[in-house]
Amino acid sequence: MEVVVGRIGRPHGVRGEVTVEIRTDDPDTRFAAGSVLHTDPAERGPLIVAAAGRSGAVTVLRFDGVPDRNAAETLRGTLLVVDIDEVPDPLDEDEYYDHQLIGLTAVHIDGHTLGQVTDVLHLPASPVLSVRTAGAADVLVPFVAAIVPTVDLAGRRLVMDPPDGMFDDAS
Repeated sequence: MEVVVGRIGRPHGVRGEVTVEIRTDDPDTRFAAGSVLHTDPAERGPLIVAAAGRSGAVTVLRFDGVPDRNAAETLRGTLLVVDIDEVPDPLDEDEYYDHQLIGLTAVHIDGHTLGQVTDVLHLPASPVLSVRTAGAADVLVPFVAAIVPTVDLAGRRLVMDPPDGMFDDAS
């Protein structure tokens, strides 16, 4: 099983560099020069990090074999993945990897099932869970303790206390 550690964004400059949306808690190690990253789609990789840096708040990577802006553009949207065995367990008990959350059953605090987590979106304010309801609607739920007070990985569920109306139109 593989875990997403980043997503390639737009080219940066004319020498083949790309911006990267970070999805790892240790980017300095994960994206160090010489690191080998697999890709999704697989035919775009593996990619070997030639150099890493920052441009303001943005992480910028250069990969071996990507000589210019045109080659960098072909990588846009590519997910950077590593084998799950290469990823350490989270240090904080309230931290989770996307793959741990996807597939969990979302249960209301009163006990009724709301749906199933199908995706984790990484937005600037906080991560957001996409919950597919029985009516096949997707409800976006901020992944914050006030709304998701309990995550039970062993029980394959998470308990939600959503604001009134959040799931009303989804059934």
